[in-house]
Amino acid sequence: MEQIDIQIENTLDKIRPFMQREGGDIEYIGFKEGVVYLRMVGACEGCAFIDADISEGVEIILMEEVPGVIRCDASMNIPEDVMEQYTNRLEEKKKK
Repeated sequence: MEQIDIQIENTLDKIRPFMQREGGDIEYIGFKEGVVYLRMVGACEGCAFIDADISEGVEIILMEEVPGVIRCDASMNIPEDVMEQYTNRLEEKKKK
């Protein structure tokens, strides 16, 4: 895992408790060209406030905490190489 991935994960770990309190969570998919790709899960998945939660909360915090982040995308329009890296990370976690 690269340094920027670790910074993003650490920042998301600060945000997660607030989302989990409402029955949801946020999953880090990957990072490419300044964009953090996320997936909303639990109660957050399909929520009417998802766009506001991302743009007015998560995105602002990530931009302040992690140099190089310019926006977040939770649309699930994920570049193929980012998705491949994500699935590789999941496979590695399963092996541990």
